[in-house]
Amino acid sequence: MNTKLEEFKSNINGKKVAVLGLGISNIPAIEYLHRLGAIIYAHDIKTQIDERLKKLNNITFMLGEDNLKNLNDMDYILRSPGIQPFIKEIEDAQKSGVVLTSEIELFMELCPCKIIGITGSDGKTTTTTIVSKFLEKAGYKVWLGGNIGIPLFAEIDNIKKDDIAVLELSSFQLMTMKQSPNISAITNISPNHLNYHRSYEEYISAKTKIFLFEKENDIVVFNEDDMYTKKNEQLAKITNKNGIIRKFSIKEKVENGAYCKNNKFYYSEDGKDIEICPISYMKLIGMHNVADICTAITVVWGLVKVENIVEVIKEFSGVEHRMEFIKEINGVKWYNDSIASTPTRTMAGLKAFDKKIILIAGGYDKHIDYDVMGECILEKVKSLILVGDTSDKIENAVKKELNNNNNNEKIDIKRFDNLKSCVEYANSIAKSGDIVAMSPASASFDMYKNFEERGNLFKKLVNALN
Repeated sequence: MNTKLEEFKSNINGKKVAVLGLGISNIPAIEYLHRLGAIIYAHDIKTQIDERLKKLNNITFMLGEDNLKNLNDMDYILRSPGIQPFIKEIEDAQKSGVVLTSEIELFMELCPCKIIGITGSDGKTTTTTIVSKFLEKAGYKVWLGGNIGIPLFAEIDNIKKDDIAVLELSSFQLMTMKQSPNISAITNISPNHLNYHRSYEEYISAKTKIFLFEKENDIVVFNEDDMYTKKNEQLAKITNKNGIIRKFSIKEKVENGAYCKNNKFYYSEDGKDIEICPISYMKLIGMHNVADICTAITVVWGLVKVENIVEVIKEFSGVEHRMEFIKEINGVKWYNDSIASTPTRTMAGLKAFDKKIILIAGGYDKHIDYDVMGECILEKVKSLILVGDTSDKIENAVKKELNNNNNNEKIDIKRFDNLKSCVEYANSIAKSGDIVAMSPASASFDMYKNFEERGNLFKKLVNALN
């Protein structure tokens, strides 16, 4: 029996719950809380209501520009990750005693099974997926949630003690977190989401929340190759003296964790090096994917057998929208990398190719630096096709690199106002043997609901080519 869950059910009956944001993750939570007898106030700046919510009785809808009124009268506020927790109305409500939480926080508080959480600026979706595949191969019942999978809070009655929950956690979700997973991992940290966070320091601090509340013998996994790891390792030792620290690297051997040597994966444990398999077993391309596999191995070590790990490495062909091969047309290979919403992830994808490619990039501006892309684009791209709000920043980064270093590289740069025109132009200049990739280095919200919608449109446009 899940005692904490039963206590929550008893307590939430008759309580006023303001749900902020009526998106994908909160709708199942609203339905579940409604069944438990909570008095629901549904808030959203949008005025359209999902059909699922219209079917529920006794819900008060607070919609439009003034939707955050009267939060002080609530018992709980259930925040969507996209809504900043430092909005004045939310802070005022907290001061008056209202409890601020979220769908994923409630899940973590009440979940009866082991929780694995993964965050990072890049690679967390691939890493989280690989972790779930390792565990499934070993026979576990896995619940995949957070940024991917399904909203898990509404499924909590079905989760058993011996199951494992695997969560991809964003900085938005972690900002107000007061509990850590049993096993946590940070893939890497680089500037991201600075349109949301008040500073880069706040973004970094949010990432550390994933391990700040770990208990005795909980595990945290760090990237030995990341510049913030030493500081985070010190913080982990202060906050949990009896915690377990593991690290991974694609550059050097580590003491406890996965690493690469002589083109093979190894795991180092208590001074013993265990060979896992050759890197060539991977279907994925690029050292960023090698790093993601090293992260995943380090996370699941001790829960699965080496043969389970090897089987998944051989089978796993990648996450949809992550440098996903679409098709070959007249000798030209097309790739969809819509999930690449930062310069560092696009750069990692570009470095996976051994020739210069045709790159389609640009999108929503998260107020991050694009100058870091200039050198990599000149080295790896022969034709740059830009679309979206960040077009200026990306083009300026390339021109700055050309001017600063008197670079003799040449690059064709074209700009369009829609993805269809980008694809048509790329198709018109591509020759047999070329590679075309859409890797935006930007979020999707200037034109699309999410990166999936952008990636699916790109695939549709490519598949329509002759």
